[in-house]
Amino acid sequence: MHTLTTNADANIPALAPLQPLLDLITNLVSLLLLSSLSVRSFVGRWQVLRAKLISLQSSLSSISDSPHWSENPLLHTLLPSLLSTLQRLKALSDQCTLTSFTGGKLLMQSDLDIAYTSLSNHLQDIDLLLRSGVLYQSHAIVLSQPGPASDKEDLVLFIKDLFTRLQIGGVEFKKKSLESLLQLLIDDEKSACLVAKEGNIGYLISLLDFHHQGLIREQAVLAISIVVSASYESRKTVFEEGGLGPLLRVLETGSMVLREKAAIAIDAITIDPENAWAVSAYGGVSVLIESCRSGSVATRTHASGAIRNIADVEDIQIALAEEGAVPVLVELLVSDSIIAKENAAHCIATLASSGEYFRVLIIQERGLQRLMHLIQDSSSSSATVENSLRAISSLSLSDSAARILSSSTSFVIQLGEFVKKGNMLLRQISSSMIGNLCISDDNKRAIANCMGSLVKLMECPKPVGLQEAATQAIVSLLTVRSNRKELVRDEKSVMRLVQMLDPKYEAVDKTFPVMAVAAVLSGGSNRCRKRLVAAGAYQHLQKLTEMEITGAKKVLHRLAGNRLKSIFSRPWRE
Repeated sequence: MHTLTTNADANIPALAPLQPLLDLITNLVSLLLLSSLSVRSFVGRWQVLRAKLISLQSSLSSISDSPHWSENPLLHTLLPSLLSTLQRLKALSDQCTLTSFTGGKLLMQSDLDIAYTSLSNHLQDIDLLLRSGVLYQSHAIVLSQPGPASDKEDLVLFIKDLFTRLQIGGVEFKKKSLESLLQLLIDDEKSACLVAKEGNIGYLISLLDFHHQGLIREQAVLAISIVVSASYESRKTVFEEGGLGPLLRVLETGSMVLREKAAIAIDAITIDPENAWAVSAYGGVSVLIESCRSGSVATRTHASGAIRNIADVEDIQIALAEEGAVPVLVELLVSDSIIAKENAAHCIATLASSGEYFRVLIIQERGLQRLMHLIQDSSSSSATVENSLRAISSLSLSDSAARILSSSTSFVIQLGEFVKKGNMLLRQISSSMIGNLCISDDNKRAIANCMGSLVKLMECPKPVGLQEAATQAIVSLLTVRSNRKELVRDEKSVMRLVQMLDPKYEAVDKTFPVMAVAAVLSGGSNRCRKRLVAAGAYQHLQKLTEMEITGAKKVLHRLAGNRLKSIFSRPWRE
C-alpha cells in the first residue's frame, strides 16, 4: 500500500469538502438538461450542448461512485471551474427560453460557442482523471514515489497519477509532477520504458511549446531526453508521438540548457535508422550543423552524434553538402570533447566513402592533415583513431591525398605500428593502405619490422578481406631487396608461409601464399630459394601446380632453377 506525502501540495491551503460542490453541480446539470428541451432560440446549438451535458452527467456519476474521489486535490480546482461554466450556461439557457429573444444573435452565438468549448475541456479533464484510475486508490493527498521493492502495479499507478496531474493541474501542479517524474527517471533507470508505455508522451512533448514557462519546458526536455535514451521502444514512442520536430525547434531557438537537453534527445532518437530520414523532413540538418558550429561543448557533442547517425542517408548527405557541413566537421576534429572528435571523424569517414565530391571538400579544408594528426596523437580515443584511419583510407582514393600519404614517413611508420599492435580493424585498414599506396623504398625499409605480423595476418580468416590485404602489403614491401633478405632470416615467418602452401592447410586461399613466395623469389636470390626449399616449399608447390592454383607453376619453376642446374651438371663432374 502506498504511503502518503503532502510535499507536492505544500503551498495549497486546507481544502473544503467536495461533496456539497459535486451535489450542486449534479443538480445544475439536471436543470440544464431540462431547459435544453424547452429552448426556443439557437435550438441546433443546444442540441449539441445537450449531448455534452449527458456525457458530463455520466462522468459525474462515475466520480461519485469512485471510493476515494474526494481525496484527489485536482478536483478542488476542476469542480469550481466546472461550476462557473455551468452557471454561465444556465444564464444563457434562461435567455434562450424566452418567448422572443431580444439580444444580439451574434453575441449569443459566440457565448454559446465559448461555453461549449469550456464544457468540452472540463469533460476531457474529468474523463482523463477517471481513466487514470487514481480515484479508486486510497492516497489522501499524493502518491509517494515507489521504492526499489515496489511492484509494477504500484509503479504504473504512480506514473498515471503523475501524468493526470500534469495534464489537468495548473502551473504548480505541472512543476511538481515534472519534478516527481524526473526523480523517478533518475532513481530508477528501468522506469523510463514504463513511462513511455503508460504515460502520455504526446502531452509531455506538447510542453516543449514556447508558450509554456521556461522551467516547465526545461523539465520536459530533460524527461524526454532520459526516456528516449532508455530503449528502442521508448525512442520509437517519442518519435511516433511527433517528438523530433519540437526537439529540433528547441535546439534551434532554446536557451543553452534547453539546447543541450534537446541535443541529447535528438542524438538518441536518430540512433534508429528508420528515424533518420525525418531530420531532413523537419529541416533539421541546418539546425544540427549550426549547433555543431556555435553550441556549447555538450550541444556540439550530441549534435555531431546526431549527424553521425544520419550521415548514411543519401538525401541527408546532399543536405549536408548544401548546408556546409564539411568545414564544421573538420573543425570539430580539434574539439575539446573526445566524443565530438569521435563523431566528427565518423561523419567524415562516412562522407569520404560516399564519393569524390566529399573527398575533394575534406582535402580542401585540410581535413586530411588533421586526421593524420589524430591517429598519431596518444590522447586520441580508440574510436577516434579507427574512424580517422577509415576516413584517411577513403581519402587516399584521391591522387592528391595519396601523394601526401605516400611521402609522409611518420604516417607510413604509424601504419606499420598498427599492423603490429592495432586491433583487427586497424590492422586490416593499415595493411590495405600499405599495399595500395606508392610508398618509397626508404619508407618500405622503415616498416620492414612489420612483415612478420603481416605473415601472421595472412592466416586470419576474419575479418573478411584481411588475408588479401595482408598479402598485398607483403608483396609491396618485398619489392625492396633488403626486405626480402630480412624476411627469409625470420625463420618463423618462412615456416608460416610454407605451412600456408600445404594443400592440407585449408584456412588460407592458396593464391595468397603463392603470391608472397613469388615476391620473395622476385629478386633471384639463391639464398631465398634455399631457405624456402629447405623449409619444404618445393613439394607443396608441386601439388599446387597439379591443382592448377594460379601462379603456382611459375613460382615452382623459379624455386627449381638452381636445383635443375645441379642435377644436369652432376654427370659431367663425375
